[in-house]
Amino acid sequence: MRTTIILDDELLSKARTLTGLTNRSALVREALKALLERESAGRLGQRGGTEQDAAAVLRRRADRA
Repeated sequence: MRTTIILDDELLSKARTLTGLTNRSALVREALKALLERESAGRLGQRGGTEQDAAAVLRRRADRA
């Protein structure tokens, strides 16, 4: 989808420096992915421990010598 957005030149410059990406579309795409990951993780953290009927999760443990 094509859209027109106004980008802060300073933020764009910092993002280019930090990521090495020079294409604006790629920078915006990566920024949106990072935003979605951060928000998803935050929501998951908020829900932690609230599902009372959840079964216990078995975990692998290294053999102790």
